[in-house]
Amino acid sequence: MTYGLARVTVDGTPQAVLVRDGRFLPLSTWGEARHLPALLEDWERARAKLAQWAADDAAFASAPLLDEAEVHAPYRPGQVFCTGANYKKHVVGLIMGDPSMRTPEYEQMPPEELKARVEAMMDERAKALPFVFLKLPSCVVGPQDEVVLPYDVEKPDWELELGVVIGKRAHRISPEEAMDYVAGFAVVNDVTARELIFRRDGSAIGADWLSGKSFPTFLPFGPMIVPKEQVADPYALNIKLSVNGKTYQDESTSDMMVSIERQVAYLASRVVLEPGDLICTGSPYGNGSAFGVFLKPGDVMEGTITGLGTQRNPCVAEAR
Repeated sequence: MTYGLARVTVDGTPQAVLVRDGRFLPLSTWGEARHLPALLEDWERARAKLAQWAADDAAFASAPLLDEAEVHAPYRPGQVFCTGANYKKHVVGLIMGDPSMRTPEYEQMPPEELKARVEAMMDERAKALPFVFLKLPSCVVGPQDEVVLPYDVEKPDWELELGVVIGKRAHRISPEEAMDYVAGFAVVNDVTARELIFRRDGSAIGADWLSGKSFPTFLPFGPMIVPKEQVADPYALNIKLSVNGKTYQDESTSDMMVSIERQVAYLASRVVLEPGDLICTGSPYGNGSAFGVFLKPGDVMEGTITGLGTQRNPCVAEAR
C-alpha cells in the first residue's frame, strides 16, 4: 500500500484528498477540513492521521480512480528552490548538444576537449556546495494543465525532477538532521527557456535565471505529495519523461551528485525553510538540448517518477 496527498475537483470544488493505490477520497471523509498547506504546517500530527486513514480498506474499496479525475497542483509553494547541474551526464549532454548553453571559454573548443573539460568540472562540482537558483511560485501549474510556450522563446525544454517538500521550519541544520525536516516527495518539471539562460547582449553579468526559468506555467507540480516514509530509497527512483510518446529522460536518482540531505542543509544555512517550500533537486540526462529537440505547440509531455505518479501536460502557444 502506497499513499499520498493531492488536490482534486470533487463535486465541482478542488479538495484535499488522500490517494491510495491509484484511488482517492476527500480528507473530509474522515472529518479533516484543512487544505494541504495547513496540513504541512502541522505535519508531525497530520502524517500519523494519514497513515490511519490510508488503512481504511472499506472506505477505499469503491473509491474513484485518480487517473479519471481533474487533478490540480497540490498547492502554490511559498518558496521554490532549484538545484542546478546536479547530474553529471545531464550537464555534459546540455553543453555538448546545445551551443547556447556554452559560456565564452567553451565556445571554440574541439568536442573531445570540451567533453573532458566539462566532465572534470562536474567531478569538482560534486565536492563543492550545491548551486541553487530561485524559481517563482507563480510558475506552478498542475500535472494535467497546459504548459504555455512563450512566443519569444526559441528553445523551450523539459527537466523532469524529484521534488522535495519541506514539512518543518528549518534553519542552521546539519545534513544528518535534514531528512527530519522533509515531509515528502513529488514530481516536478522545471521547464526552461534554454537560450535565455546565458544572455548574449552587453548587459550580461551571469546566468539569467529569471528569463530562463520563470515564465508562467513553467513548473508542473504533482499529481501528489508522497510522505517520505512511503519512499523506501529516494536515490533508487526512476525518472522518465516522454514527448509525444517518445522517451527522452529515463534515468535514476542514484546519479544525483549532491544529496538531498546536503541540499536541504545548504539551503537552511542561507535562508529559513518553511513548511510547504519546494526543492527541485536537479534533472538527469535526457533534456531536449541533448538531442536538439525542443517543445512546440501540440506536444504532450508525460513524466513519471517511481511511486510518485504521472504528469501529462499538453503544450500550447502563447497568444500574442
